[in-house]
Amino acid sequence: MIDGAKLIELTRHVDDRGYLYEVIHATDDFLPKFGQVYVVSSPVRGTIRAFHKHEVLWDYFCVVRGTAKIILAKASEQDVQLASNNGGKHTPEALETYILSERKPTLLVVPPGVWHGWMALEDETIVLATGSEIYDQDEPDEMRIPPNLFGDVWTVRGK
Repeated sequence: MIDGAKLIELTRHVDDRGYLYEVIHATDDFLPKFGQVYVVSSPVRGTIRAFHKHEVLWDYFCVVRGTAKIILAKASEQDVQLASNNGGKHTPEALETYILSERKPTLLVVPPGVWHGWMALEDETIVLATGSEIYDQDEPDEMRIPPNLFGDVWTVRGK
């Protein structure tokens, strides 16, 4: 397990009007600081948004529509850069896959230093994201690498 990463089940309250679930609270022990909330939409199934990591920012993801495959990877920046520069692949120290869906509300906590990305498994997938910091366009706290650097992690395989 990647240290600091966790999947938190959310409670859905259902009645004749529909449903409601709370995603994140200022009092949650896993929230060191609140920065901003944003929404990311992938209108087409198979769209990949990956990979990046932050040095300071914590990410919190909740899929509010559709389904997403989220990959977390722990790998040193030096190894990743070397593989990226050589056009190769890198086997990370740890790799975790999460499937988040509107059908079972959950919150995925992604600590700083963890490479992460996601792929829409359904059309019109929408992710509600909370960051512990405010995004700074002039000095973004992110490093990006190609989506296939950790190998074929995106293919959906039958069981």
